[in-house]
Parts: sequence; structure tokens; C-alpha cells
Amino acid sequence: MKKFIFLLFISVQGLFAQVEFEAKVSKTTLGINERLRIDFSMNADGDNFTPPDFEGFRVVNGPMQQVSQQWVNGRGTFNKMYSYYLLPSQRGSITIKQASIEINGQIYKTSPIKINVTAAVEMPKNPNDAPQISADDAIHLVAEVSKTNPYINEPITVVYKLYFSYNIGITNWRELDKPKYNDFWSQNIDIKQLKVEEGTYNGEKTRFVVLKKVVLYPQKSGKLSIEPLSMDMDLELPTNRRNIFGQVLTTKDNKRVSAGAKTINVRALPEAGKPANFTGAVGKFTFRATPTKTTLKHGESLDLNVIVAGTGNLKLFDLPKPVVPSALEMYDPVHTESVNTPLSGMTGNIADKYTVIPQYKGNYPIKPMSFSFFDLATGTYKTITSPEIMIKVLDGPESEKAAVASSDSTSGVNKRTIAASAQFQFIKLKTNLVSTKKDDFFGSNLFYGLLFAPLFLIPIIMLFRKKKRAMDRDVVGNRIRQSNKLAKKYLSEARKQIANKELFYIALEKAMHNFLKAKLNIETSEMSKDKIREILLSRNANENTVSNFINLTENCEFARYAPSSSVSIQQDFDKAVAIISELEKQI
Repeated sequence: MKKFIFLLFISVQGLFAQVEFEAKVSKTTLGINERLRIDFSMNADGDNFTPPDFEGFRVVNGPMQQVSQQWVNGRGTFNKMYSYYLLPSQRGSITIKQASIEINGQIYKTSPIKINVTAAVEMPKNPNDAPQISADDAIHLVAEVSKTNPYINEPITVVYKLYFSYNIGITNWRELDKPKYNDFWSQNIDIKQLKVEEGTYNGEKTRFVVLKKVVLYPQKSGKLSIEPLSMDMDLELPTNRRNIFGQVLTTKDNKRVSAGAKTINVRALPEAGKPANFTGAVGKFTFRATPTKTTLKHGESLDLNVIVAGTGNLKLFDLPKPVVPSALEMYDPVHTESVNTPLSGMTGNIADKYTVIPQYKGNYPIKPMSFSFFDLATGTYKTITSPEIMIKVLDGPESEKAAVASSDSTSGVNKRTIAASAQFQFIKLKTNLVSTKKDDFFGSNLFYGLLFAPLFLIPIIMLFRKKKRAMDRDVVGNRIRQSNKLAKKYLSEARKQIANKELFYIALEKAMHNFLKAKLNIETSEMSKDKIREILLSRNANENTVSNFINLTENCEFARYAPSSSVSIQQDFDKAVAIISELEKQI
């Protein structure tokens, strides 16, 4: 009897115990190359456990189930846990959704968990994390930087190499996290075919393959960070077992590797000796400004080419602009680039082509242009100046300035007359003066109009409200107006759907029903063939028109599924319009 009471007490205690089902993670912030452990634990046994879909992660191990039960001082505790090891497949904020389980006929769910996945980090020695992969010492991803203290706009290269030992095989790899080159101008160098080479890593002979090459141009001074490249790799590792032929057996494994972040200390360009016309060119350049011709006739044009060639940041600075006399009309330039970007940096040339058209006869100089750049070889600024270009126009009208200058040989009176004429040409003979005196708004017609306008609007508003109330109380009239609108709407819809037989007849049938509801004041439930005929005839409708209307209504349902041509559909639409128009006049 005592044993029975004890068991009953334990059972009642279990019924009133609060059920707990929760999800716990080993960490909420991790690198993309780290593993995450998640445990789903409960304090009561349940069935039908459903894990989340782990979107944004890849399950590398699990589920692993653990069950523990203890009795302390006659009181029992129970715990059941499902564990998973996950690898993130993307960066950013990822939400692990709810898991569910059924306990005592009731469904329990965990709360969603947000995980922040960052760039790759050095693998922590955390006992809660998954065991380290055995290929740690056999495979390495390295980012080799050509220079860590460049000037602004000085090119540097980053080469990503994968070193791996002779006794492992790589079956597949995927980029997990592409590095972002913030505050750098970047250009990827295409690698057409990966080539396995031999080299050394930490003094040991090994194999390596170049995975990625990037040319970078820093755009500001200070410490700039290059984010790490992270990759997920499928490997074949040797084991201690051999087959019957003595060959070493291999096992498949997976490893995530990261090149690690790199810090670049960028130096600012020196201020001492910086030319006023310096626009950021860094490298070794040549500069020239060449016209296609210097002697031309009126109406002809020439092209002025401003070209910078050499090695440096060719795409990252502006070319100097020519200054021409007002007698030469110059159009906006056409910019062209012929630049290659090998691993050593940009090389080639950039050019602006200006089209110049002379307006008057004469000789016109184009002033010399200067181009300045910072020479990395000497660490100094250099300036190249083009020679002056003289444009000779052989014929055409003469400018006013030329006319004044050529009149020096005339009489003194003529000189003064021409000079005075040129001096006062800018004075306008007509004016568009506006009076500064303005009428006050207070006391004006507009003031009184705006003041008394509300008084005149009050009766109009009252009449409108009275009419609106009357229309709202007219339930029957509103229903008739609504049905009339629907009839017109569906008739218009039928016209649009002539090419679609089923939709056409549905809209046509609705249009005819709403026409009856508007004109006869009846509901759809009251629409029978005899009822419609009786009401229409009582409204002085023509019997033949009534019969046509009823036959067309019945035909809409049948025609939806029967074969018909576009001609018969158009005929039914025209017939419906004609019947509705006739009934409108008759009733």
C-alpha cells in the first residue's frame, strides 16, 4: 500500500511539473571558419522531435542524443538533449528558427536564436567546440602582400596561395567569404588555369596552387585592413589501414581555411613641392597635347588630343583641360582608355579628344597645358608642360576685335566712331524694369474675397450635405445605382476579354444580371426565367427582345465550355449591347 501511494505521489508530481524545452548555442558570434554547437534540451520525454532547417548553416555532425535521469531524496529529474554541430555558409546575421516536440500530447517550441557570423578568425581552443580537423598541419591558405607601407595610389598586389602536403588530396573547394577591399581601388587578375607547383612552407617542402590575384590602389592614408579570404575544402586524408594490395586507404574529411586579415599602413603623399594643378596621378607618365591640324578654313574643325601614357593609377585622376580663345568653339571631350592591369599595376594610356571649330578668320593661340604627377621612383613631384599651339584660320568673317584693330590706318574720326561703337555695344536699348511700389494686401480685392468666401460656401456646403443625407437614406436607389455601375463595369470587362472565351462569358453574364438588378430592382436569388419575363413584359418591354435577353443569358453558361470562334464571341457581345440598349428604351 505504501508503495502504491509513493508511486501515485510521484505521478501527480510529474503531472504538475513545468515542462521546459529550450535551445542553447555554444556562442552567438563566431567566424565563418568556426563551428557552432546547438543543444535542444527538455526536462520531460517527448516524441516527434522536429529540428529547424538550419538555413544559412551546414550540418556537419548530428543529431547526437543524450538522456539522463537522476533520483535525489526521492525526487527525480529527467533531461533529454539533441545536439548538432553546424558550419556557417554565409556572413551576416542568421536566425536559427524554432524546433518543436510533442510532450504529453502538447506541442512545445523553442525560441529563435540570432547568430552573428563575422569574417574568419583564428580558431579558438574552446572545449565546447567540435574537435579540430586532422588536416590542420597539412593545408594552409596564405595571402602574400607585395608591400605593406605604400603611398596613396601606389599599386600593391595580394596573391592568395593554398599550400598542401604531398600526402593529402583536395577534391573540391568553395569560397565562403570573398574579401572586401574597403578604401582600395581593386582589380582582380584572371587566372585561366590553376597550376600545382612545388614550394616550401615554414621550411618544409610542399605543393601549392595560386587561387587568386588582386591589384589594389589605396585611396586614403592610415591603417587600412584587408579582410580575409575563407574557403571550404573537401579533402582525402590517408589512414593507417591498407588494402590487400598494400595501398594506403584514404578517408574523406572537410576543412575550412582562412588567409587571415592583413593591415596596410598607407603613407600620405608629401605636401612639400606639391604642384597646384596636381590631381592625384602617381606613377611614371608622359604627357602631350596634339592637334590634328593647325591650319584650316572657315567651317572646318580640328581635334585636340590630350594624352597621358605610362604606368600608374591611370583610371584614378583627371586630365588637364585646354583653354582656348572665345573665337574657337570647343565641345565636351570624348574620353577613351586603353589600359591593361597586370600584376605590376595599370599600364597604357588615357585620352580626352576635344572637337574645336573656329568662328572667325585669324590666328588663335591655345595656351600651354601642364600635367603633374608623383614619381614613385624618386619620391618627388614632376610636371610636364606642352608647348603653345597656334591655330591659323585662313578665311571667314572677321571678329569685332579684329575689325577695330585693322582700322588703325583710317582717319582719326573714323577711329573714334568705330571705337565708340564697340565701347557702347553692351548697352541695351530696351528695358524690362519692374516697379518697386507694391499695393498692400490688407484692404485689397483679394483680401476681401478671401475674407467673405467662407460665408458664401456655407449654403453650398449645407445643400450638399442635405443631398448627401437624402442619397444615403435612399437604400433602394443606391442599390440600383451600384448595380448600374457594375453592369457597365462588367460589360467593359467583357470587351477587354474577347480574346479569352471563358473570362468573356463570365463578365458578360455578370453584366446582364447587374442590368436586371438595376432596372427591375430584384436580387440575384429572385432571378428565374419566368420571373424576368413577367416583370419585363409588365414594363412594356417587347416580347421578342425579352426572349432574346433570356436566351443570351442562358447561352453564357453553355458557351463557356462549348467550342466557339472569335467571330461568334464578337457577335454575342454586339447582340448583348443591342439588347440592353433596346430594353433601356422600352422599360
